[in-house]
Amino acid sequence: MINFRYHVVSLTAVFLALAIGLVVGTAALNGPVADSLKENVNALRKDNQQMRQSVNNMQKELELEEDFAAQLAQVVLPGKLTGKRVLVLSLPTGRDHTEGVLKMLELAGADVTGRVDLQDKFINPDNNTNLMELAVTAARPTAPASALPGNGNGVETSSALLASVLLDRAQGTAAVTDADRRAVLNSYSNAGYLTTEQKVTGSAEAVVLVSGQPYVDKDSAKKDESVVKVAEQFDRTGSIVVGGNGSAGGNLVAIVRGDPVLAQTISTVDNANTVQGQLVTSLALVQQLTEKKAGQYGVGDNAASLLPRLPQ
Repeated sequence: MINFRYHVVSLTAVFLALAIGLVVGTAALNGPVADSLKENVNALRKDNQQMRQSVNNMQKELELEEDFAAQLAQVVLPGKLTGKRVLVLSLPTGRDHTEGVLKMLELAGADVTGRVDLQDKFINPDNNTNLMELAVTAARPTAPASALPGNGNGVETSSALLASVLLDRAQGTAAVTDADRRAVLNSYSNAGYLTTEQKVTGSAEAVVLVSGQPYVDKDSAKKDESVVKVAEQFDRTGSIVVGGNGSAGGNLVAIVRGDPVLAQTISTVDNANTVQGQLVTSLALVQQLTEKKAGQYGVGDNAASLLPRLPQ
């Protein structure tokens, strides 16, 4: 008769056999498996080191290219914009590289009449009505509301007013007075729509509009449209170069390049976030002022070339 002790001994023998089998099997496979895993780990470690080295090399090359562009600018730019009055107008998306663009313009000898930073509030579609009302109340005798667009677009109307006081007037048109210019700018500044990072000293004959990547929030389409309205109104009044970051996804550079009308009068540089692009932005402005010619430059889509070919 099979008793409880027999069951215990049998189960013990089974588990012992399993344990012995696992030990024997592991011992038999341990060598090849371990060697294979070690080889894979070593190969991955080597690949990782090579990739890290490649990244370091590319970073070093980029730094050298930036240094080269900075040194080249010292040779190419001085005197190119001497006597030219230029306004720097920056959008919220272009704030990070505005200072670099400004320094290149100064290196070229430009008389920078001021730097005006439009704030997010100016681009926000929720403020359309307020911008319309402000344009009417901020208008002055030498910058009358009667000369502004009457289509109900607050950004367009306000941009037209700002362009009229920041850029030269057409020949035969009375110039805006310094008092009226200050009054208009103070109205928008006090309302939080812009800041004057560099005091505006007078009107300019050209503007560099510094932009960046497209908007990505729920109001992105309307905000990108507003940015275009800003460029259009300043383009109507003077020469304009857009110094941007990238040329895809619906940012200002991409929209201008995709519009056969705007591309005829607005120059764009799609890598103004780099020293190379900041150099080219100044050269594109030289071309605008000396040849009255617009061009599309940089490394992105629809760029005609890396930089403009200027006459000797």
